[in-house]
Amino acid sequence: MALLATVATCCLDQWALDFEGNYERIVLSCQEAKRQGARYRLGPELEITGYGCEDHFLEMDTCEHAIEILARLLKSDCTVDLLCDFGLPWMHKNVRYNVRVLCLNRRVLCIRPKQALAGDGNYREPRWFAAWAKPYQYEDHDLPPSLVIAPDAPRRVMFGDVYVKLADCSVGVESCEELFAPESPHIRLGMNGVEIIGNGSGSHHQLRKLNTRVDLIRNATQKSGGLYLYSNLSGCDGGRVGFDGCALVAMNGDVIRQGNQFTVSDVEVISCSVDLEAVRGYRCFSASRGVQATQYQAMPYVRVDWNLCRPRWECPSHLFPLARPIAVRYHTPEEEIALGPAVWMWDYLRRSGASGFFLPLSGGADSSSTAAITYSMCRMVAQAVLNGDEQVTRDAMRITRLDRAGVSNPKLLAQRILHTAYLGTSNSSAGTRNYAAGLAEQIGNYHVYADIDPVVNAIVTLFTKVTGKTPQYKVHGGHHAENQAMQNIQARFRMVFSYMLAQLLPWVRFGPDSGFLIVLGSANVDEGLRGYLTKYDCSSADINPIGGISKVDLKRFLAWGSKPEGLGLPVLRGILDQPPTAELEPITATHTQTDEEDMGCTYEELGWFGRLRKNENLGPVNMYRRLLDAWPHMTPRAIADKVKFLFRNYSVNRHKMTTITPSYHAESYSPDDNRYDLRQFLYNVKWPFQFKKIDDEVALEERRRGKL
Repeated sequence: MALLATVATCCLDQWALDFEGNYERIVLSCQEAKRQGARYRLGPELEITGYGCEDHFLEMDTCEHAIEILARLLKSDCTVDLLCDFGLPWMHKNVRYNVRVLCLNRRVLCIRPKQALAGDGNYREPRWFAAWAKPYQYEDHDLPPSLVIAPDAPRRVMFGDVYVKLADCSVGVESCEELFAPESPHIRLGMNGVEIIGNGSGSHHQLRKLNTRVDLIRNATQKSGGLYLYSNLSGCDGGRVGFDGCALVAMNGDVIRQGNQFTVSDVEVISCSVDLEAVRGYRCFSASRGVQATQYQAMPYVRVDWNLCRPRWECPSHLFPLARPIAVRYHTPEEEIALGPAVWMWDYLRRSGASGFFLPLSGGADSSSTAAITYSMCRMVAQAVLNGDEQVTRDAMRITRLDRAGVSNPKLLAQRILHTAYLGTSNSSAGTRNYAAGLAEQIGNYHVYADIDPVVNAIVTLFTKVTGKTPQYKVHGGHHAENQAMQNIQARFRMVFSYMLAQLLPWVRFGPDSGFLIVLGSANVDEGLRGYLTKYDCSSADINPIGGISKVDLKRFLAWGSKPEGLGLPVLRGILDQPPTAELEPITATHTQTDEEDMGCTYEELGWFGRLRKNENLGPVNMYRRLLDAWPHMTPRAIADKVKFLFRNYSVNRHKMTTITPSYHAESYSPDDNRYDLRQFLYNVKWPFQFKKIDDEVALEERRRGKL
């Protein structure tokens, strides 16, 4: 008999500890799932509390409030004729777990704790939760009285590695990291005949990561069949990471539905209808799977006398068309840079109470990238308004005080939201000043120019009065310390003046009680890794949209953004063609300042260093060994010198990461020591043991090559 199952999965823009707002968004997702005809609704990981609670999970309040919200969901109509899979923290025998709770008709059916916890990179789940280490096992769990809503609701439920066996099909659970684990639960669920598997996830965005996720979801059903639903969080729930949504449904190895990867909408629900007989037929076709399934250990389940499916002939085909395989949509890295940080920034803006952003716009590649991403945010918000998203419209009108027509225009949004300033000195060039003004004009944002030389000169004069010495640039005869101090004066005053402008520009433009601006930083991930920035300069901002993005990717983003099919900002092409420079030293007939010359390495070399150091966890010696093969254009001694130079400068400047601006996480080798790169900031910068070992291996390699 053909059995039509209509299922829904969703992406929610939740906020850590925003229990009221999170509840409302969950309710909206359930209502929308029902409106689309679904009988099963899957939500993201820890959706009731928000994923980013971090050490708030250690507080008993957080679990208590999560239970209170679950009780409200059960009392509502959310679970009436809709099997719901909710994510929240839970206490069992005085142990805290990250769980999925399956509910139907105001009843808790079972509680399934997460079995594989994410504990690397940005993730610290083992700090807050225990993993369920008993596959195929469950324990009885007494529900809090507040969750026993219906008169015949169970007071005791199964807690453990269980699934739900309905009258016509079975539904199982997998959670985020478990999909990535070598021995994923979907294997034993499928072998036990579970047709529908839901994965409530909290997967953050990282450039080029979606491909891996989609491949794993496809593979989850390719070998042994099944219907697999994937739900994810979206936006910023309070930290450095941004969740990138992209709800998916796959069946028998094919993706059949895909949601948006980046959206400023709070709630997105996608649904589809499938014939579960297709799953059973796919499985029966494989003789080897059948043999293995007969040998698999039986899993415990809770039996529920309720039909998720409907007979095919009872469902009009125009209302419930069967889902077919689709081609997965992938964004290019350039599009990911335009969209991912933009969604993160929108959440930060609307939830912080600020009235806009302030950006020191130098006319260089990095600050121009930040400005372009902000413009991308304005375009996304304006499009959501045109699409009829009422929540986005209300937020945009509240922030900008524009009417509905105004917030549907990205340039009008940018004119209200983005404020930029070119903070010039005698070392600045007319070219960068013109590029900054040209970009501001094409975006449409508010832009000012300030000559900060009088203040810089006053500080130098004060120093001379106090010490009797006048520092000079190196081109004027000064030594290294003088030259650095003269540059840092400019950089640090830009930070001070930026914060004054951020506080007072709304008052200047719109009068009293006009709010404040969020100061945006624009130091890229490679400069953070090398320490090529001044501590407490204008890189010390409130947030940094590009702090996790490499210079190589930013250059590609600028090229893309300059095109009509990109962001339509042609001035970005000219900015890209200029060599990156800090413009903090005088330009003479014999001296020009460039970033790569100052850093002593190229941005491409920094990318290699970052990936090998962080992604592959290589120290100096093994990095030298790896680069011998990767850099055949360089001699062993040159490679050794470069490795020692990079490690020396990394360790000398590591202390700067303790004060680095919170940055959007996009690159896998981010040096952010606050959350991602947990290495010390005080080193023996001579690395005596490691560097001597490199020297010994260089000598051996030179002798070996000399004999060839």
